[in-house]
Amino acid sequence: MHSLPGIVAVGYINEAIDEGNPFKTLESLLLPTSNIKDVDPDYAQHYQDVLHHAKSQKFRNPESISKVLWLEEIQQAINEANGNKDRAKQGVTLIIDVNQCLEGKKPNDILSILKSSACNANDIIPECADRYYEALEKAKGLKTGKVSNEGSWLKLTLQEKYDYYYNVDSKEGSWVLPESYFCKESWLTEKEIEDVIEEVTLGYMREKMWSASEDLLLRFRSTTSGNILMEEFEARKSFFYGQEKNVVKIQTFWKGHKQRKAYMDRRQMFFDNVHSIVKIQSWFRMATARKTYLSRLQYFKDHSNEIVKIQSLLRANKAREDYKTLVGSENPPLTVIRTFVHLLDQSDLDFQEELEVAQLREEVVTKIRANQQLEKDLNLMDIKIGLLVKNRITLEDVISHRTKLDKKKGEVLNTIDKHGIKSLSKERRKTLETYQQLFYLLQTNPLYLAKLIFQMPQNKSTKFMDTVIFTLYNYASNQREEYLLLKLFKTALEEEIQLKVDQVQDIVTGNPTVIKMVVSFNRGARGQNTLRQLLAPVVKEIIDDNSLMINTSPVEVYKAWVNQLETQTGEASKLPYDVTTEQALTYPEVKNKLEASIENLRTVTDKVLNSIVSSLDQLPYGLRYIAKVLKNSIHEKFPDATEDELLKIVGNLLYYRYMNPAIVAPDGFDIIDMTAGGQINSDQRRNLGSVAKVLQHAASNKLFEGENEHLSSMNDYLSKTYEEFRKYFKEACDVPEPEEKFNMDKYTDLVTVSKPVIYISIEEIISTHSLLLEHQDVIAPEKTDSLTELLGLLGDVPTVESFLGEGAVDPNDPDKESILNQLSKTEISLFLTSKYDIEDGEVIDGRSLMIQTKKLIVDVIRNQPGHTLTDILETPATAQQELDHASDMVSRAIIDSRTPEEMKYSQSMMEDAQLPLEQKKRKIQRNLRTLEQTGLVSSENNYQEILNEIAKDIRNQRIYRKLRKAELAKLQQTLKALNDKAAFYEDQVNYYDTYIKTCLDNLNRKNSRRSIKFDGKGEPKGAKRSKAVKYTAAKLHEKGILLGIDDVQTNQFKNVTFDIIATEDVGIFDVRSKFLGVEMEKVQLNIQDLLQMQYEGVAVMKMFDKVKVNVNLLIYLLNKKFYGK
Repeated sequence: MHSLPGIVAVGYINEAIDEGNPFKTLESLLLPTSNIKDVDPDYAQHYQDVLHHAKSQKFRNPESISKVLWLEEIQQAINEANGNKDRAKQGVTLIIDVNQCLEGKKPNDILSILKSSACNANDIIPECADRYYEALEKAKGLKTGKVSNEGSWLKLTLQEKYDYYYNVDSKEGSWVLPESYFCKESWLTEKEIEDVIEEVTLGYMREKMWSASEDLLLRFRSTTSGNILMEEFEARKSFFYGQEKNVVKIQTFWKGHKQRKAYMDRRQMFFDNVHSIVKIQSWFRMATARKTYLSRLQYFKDHSNEIVKIQSLLRANKAREDYKTLVGSENPPLTVIRTFVHLLDQSDLDFQEELEVAQLREEVVTKIRANQQLEKDLNLMDIKIGLLVKNRITLEDVISHRTKLDKKKGEVLNTIDKHGIKSLSKERRKTLETYQQLFYLLQTNPLYLAKLIFQMPQNKSTKFMDTVIFTLYNYASNQREEYLLLKLFKTALEEEIQLKVDQVQDIVTGNPTVIKMVVSFNRGARGQNTLRQLLAPVVKEIIDDNSLMINTSPVEVYKAWVNQLETQTGEASKLPYDVTTEQALTYPEVKNKLEASIENLRTVTDKVLNSIVSSLDQLPYGLRYIAKVLKNSIHEKFPDATEDELLKIVGNLLYYRYMNPAIVAPDGFDIIDMTAGGQINSDQRRNLGSVAKVLQHAASNKLFEGENEHLSSMNDYLSKTYEEFRKYFKEACDVPEPEEKFNMDKYTDLVTVSKPVIYISIEEIISTHSLLLEHQDVIAPEKTDSLTELLGLLGDVPTVESFLGEGAVDPNDPDKESILNQLSKTEISLFLTSKYDIEDGEVIDGRSLMIQTKKLIVDVIRNQPGHTLTDILETPATAQQELDHASDMVSRAIIDSRTPEEMKYSQSMMEDAQLPLEQKKRKIQRNLRTLEQTGLVSSENNYQEILNEIAKDIRNQRIYRKLRKAELAKLQQTLKALNDKAAFYEDQVNYYDTYIKTCLDNLNRKNSRRSIKFDGKGEPKGAKRSKAVKYTAAKLHEKGILLGIDDVQTNQFKNVTFDIIATEDVGIFDVRSKFLGVEMEKVQLNIQDLLQMQYEGVAVMKMFDKVKVNVNLLIYLLNKKFYGK
């Protein structure tokens, strides 16, 4: 007798077996209440297979009363599986030992191996050892000759239904087919080994049977008639061998005759005793039935608790079947819908999760905007510090901007809820509601924004896209807004292709607005992780490889080589400074360095390519969908375009515009983590640029020709890489439509709990209003257009002051403009609503009426059962049903009272919910007649269309809850990434603080020694300078620094002198020229400019517009004389 916990464990185990999930089956087997012994977690899959087979056998057995496995049967199956485990190990040992013995040519070991590893060691005959080895060796030789692809996996089949896999190299075993399964085909399998053993053994035994009387025959031969008897024996034996077929036939005939005779005798006996047989059968059946009934009755009494549990399982199974019908059936019946209609109710958890999502979404959007502003300010700080280093601005300018940065950071960190919608004046609230309806219309109808984008200048449209559009869609922070944003991208892209693309190549050669917007969005906060996952490991590997040097420009390689020679020796090289590509390639050193660079380039490019093509699933869905739209739209406008041309355009989007910049400048796209003040050096940047160049050529199927002819050895590699890219681009376009991906349709907004919300500044609201009015004739030319109606209600574009209403700012405040400017940046939350929902009980359109009717039907069928909707509507409700309905409505009113304002239904729907049951049914009948006139439903099928819509709402509600949980996790992940990025910006700010403090400290030290003017208008008297270094032109010419002076002969160089003086600014030198002691001209040299020239390969420069000098040797001289290097 099983206990109740045992019965529960049986239920869980059988449910897990039916689901086919081995891990869930293992988990249920390990339950303490199940008391199942000897369970090994490593064999979960085999336990699942054995248990499933046992249950299937029991299910097919007509004599089995119960169709579930009980604990004894489960334990028996587990023991069987454990036995299979030992049998599999024995089989693997046999295969490995026999094959290794054959390969090692060890015939003496075969007998011991077979005795120790064979399934039935008693069948192994020691006298046959040599025969076993020879037969096995012959079989393996035949099998080895047919092998074409050798793997490392062995496969054993146990009981003709379970497969076991074993890897000879890694000693790894598995009951599941491995992903990288290649059979070791040259080895004999267990069955082949056993067949050979059986064949040899049988042959030996047959041979012994024929020779059993050999001793007797030998004794006969020694007699006088022995030879005659031997001849007769051999003749008889030969005769039997020759007539073997006939002998078999005779034996078969005789056996058949005996069997038929026995059958006929038995049959005749039954015919002679029919009456007695019937009596015996009746008595036996009666006794068996009575015994079975009494035993079953007693069993039920003994297991009443377990029976209740089983009944619960059956009811749960019935519920699952009903849900499958709800989900999978095209026309689910009303009885099934009624079972699950409670899923449409909103619980406190739903409201709590909705509020949490809304709060996180607001934080994400605010943090994105804050980080974008902080990034812009930091970039400007970079520029100002760079100008400071080059002495273009003063330190006061940098400190001033740093102060502003602190102020902006403080503004970002402070919340501004006090300027939200609740603080607006009452007279402005109606206008704000109209704005909510306006932005809902813009959000859900992408054609307006798609047209507006192309009516603005390029610079203005870019700013509009980066701020208003992404703000309107909350940076796609949830499924709904990502779906709507993709619809906008699609509509705008199709519009741009129709209006502005005249040739297929225009997409590649131009800079399409929508493509730029798509790439910008997918590189933003939501798409940044994808680029990091895709490229970060391989890019970091390239950057960290300090030995990697890739330079594919022969001229640069040549100049670097010459610079290296001159810098090391301090003497002018006799090689020419300016050479062409062809001339540079004549030097063996250049060719060797170039070939090494090309080989390195191939290696690292392969790594980047493999990282890209193996990560297709990580590519953002939105980017892949727009690639599909781009390909289809171009093909529709240019039907003659080839598949290669279309895929090159897709490649231009996916690789060149999306990935290529991130490879070239990974630090600029947050692909790799950079410390504050850190940067990628020039060699690392050139390595990355070279890889990006090769991949760009490969993606566009462009070979190295013309000025890149020296790289033509890579053309075969480019063609091969293009084929991989081509397949990648084609597969990237194979994505479902957004409706299928996000499970969205026109009713989605009407079944969700909360209204859509956006976070937008007052300045952006006013700017959008202004643009819509400015271009209204183009984007909404019809007077009856919904946008025209809303713009008419809003009137003229308001100012910030009029938007906020009177009293928001003191008109006499001297800082009024500054305050208004600050208030214009205030973000407010708009809960978007459609102007064309149900209002004041009036039905605007069929869609709204359908929604209203569905809600009424749900209330009715919850309390009144029936087979069809028509039956329920025509059958009067009982008093009890009215009471139950009233009680449900009271409970709903209590929940509605706790519901946040923005999540409540419209007033008309709340009023309908309070109607009595019969009044609701009458209203449903009126609504259904109206809907039937519009063709949305039909009475002929009992209004199945509206029932299908309710079933769809139930399914979508479940999906929406799952998506909401996924969105919560995604928002938390995004917020964490944004906080990390903000922390990085904080590090940048701290780094700038340290730099500015160092500048101030240096300034204070200099002020203690000398007087410095910040305006740079003059040098104070008495300022000390470094001692001047004087050289004649002849001396500099002798050192190789001076190459020549225009209009001055070499023999006159002794009359020309140069004074080099270090100024107060580090790295800045004054050079004065004199002729016969008379000062002629003065020029200023910047050591940073000279180093930049050296880096760019400029070997010769001019001073005073006439003096030619060697840059490398001049740097060498300055380092030696002024820096002691």
